[in-house]
Amino acid sequence: MTDKNAPEVDRRKFIRTTAAATAATTAFAGAAKGAAIDPDKKLKVGFIGTGGRGTGAALQALSADDNLVLHSVADVFQEKIDKSLEILNKNKSLEGKIDVPAARQFVGLDAYQRVLDSDVDVVLLTTTPGFRPLHLRAAIEAGKHVFAEKPMAVDAAGVRHVYETLKMAEGKPLSIVAGFCWRYSVSRREAIRKAIDEGMIGDVTSIYATYYSGHSKPHLDPSLRTDGMTDIEWQIRNWYNYTWLGGGGLVEQAVHSVDKIGWVMGDQSPISCRATGGLAAPQVGNGNIFDHYHVAYEYPNNVWAHLASRKAPGCLNENADYIRGTKGILIMGRGPDPYIEDNDGKLLWRFRKPRSGEPNMYQVEHDEFFASIRSGDHINDGPRMIHSSMMAIMGRMSAHTGKQVTWEEAMASGDDLFPDEGGMQWDQAYEPNPVAVPGVTQISGIGDKE
Repeated sequence: MTDKNAPEVDRRKFIRTTAAATAATTAFAGAAKGAAIDPDKKLKVGFIGTGGRGTGAALQALSADDNLVLHSVADVFQEKIDKSLEILNKNKSLEGKIDVPAARQFVGLDAYQRVLDSDVDVVLLTTTPGFRPLHLRAAIEAGKHVFAEKPMAVDAAGVRHVYETLKMAEGKPLSIVAGFCWRYSVSRREAIRKAIDEGMIGDVTSIYATYYSGHSKPHLDPSLRTDGMTDIEWQIRNWYNYTWLGGGGLVEQAVHSVDKIGWVMGDQSPISCRATGGLAAPQVGNGNIFDHYHVAYEYPNNVWAHLASRKAPGCLNENADYIRGTKGILIMGRGPDPYIEDNDGKLLWRFRKPRSGEPNMYQVEHDEFFASIRSGDHINDGPRMIHSSMMAIMGRMSAHTGKQVTWEEAMASGDDLFPDEGGMQWDQAYEPNPVAVPGVTQISGIGDKE
């Protein structure tokens, strides 16, 4: 089922330099315009990480262009590949677009590299997020167009690694699209254009974003751990519940709300953040994530952006954004469509769905991704995708340590969750960090000057 003899996973140079602290504020040259690709040329797609969200991304990717073929896939579990291909093959709209014989189904920690070596043009990076920096670096080095699911990393070391990868990609005719899907929502694009770009709400004075939902991925019962199942295999099977693999609920899911805060604020870096959080429901097994957070990001001119995130059944569910300005307020997610009111509660604008309905934002991001590849007018989501990932990581640092964290501290910190920078073996033993205790847990570089 797994390639236990796979070579070590090399995390490359996860640098810790003061220069890296400017990562998300340094201008990128962006992608170079490339030659248009003839519609008659069949593009080969590689699919790395075949879980549920990955399978959804593969479906959307294969639906985005008339002349695509799924050429190779990779995962650490063969049963995941089998289930994903079964789902995709049942979709009649994909008939003729899937050609993945057993010889191009790669299993193991090095399977991603074998997909990159299989003559693909485009790769979908949808593994557990802890591996994203490694896989993105390899894909850019191989000259592939990339769709990368969010987040881009789970720790500051990973963000710095991705930053260096994006600097390598500067000026290359490659498209890099991130899975921050709300930026591809037709209604949210129009709402932010009206409220922010056209100034309908005036200057932003505060933001309140919510990501309240039930438990998404419960930890597997420890009794299901079979004899011979290694620490690494067990934790990857339970990836959502380990910060080194998923980053926790704030970094893995509520990062969507963080990304919208960044979008509204023009992707400028916050000055600092203060956060609280904890674990309300006892975890089964040895996971180490929090299930609730509240983060307050400080911006210039005394503007504060608040994010509230909770994973608990039986509570209020809401995924909304309240952006208040000097002239009014934009509300997204509280009701069927975004709308703007003035400060007296008078409706100024509401998004109106077309008769056919609003286009699916997940499909839109892939439609635009593949259109950019065909036209040569490449998309590079790189700068904002690491900025939003780092904002979420910064919030987790503050909640876990109980410290106020500045942007510069976060970017240059020793926050590095991967088990072994020198490499990872399938059969190695690994005991994850315990659940953080605010005021006790420490991260190098955070609060050292207090």
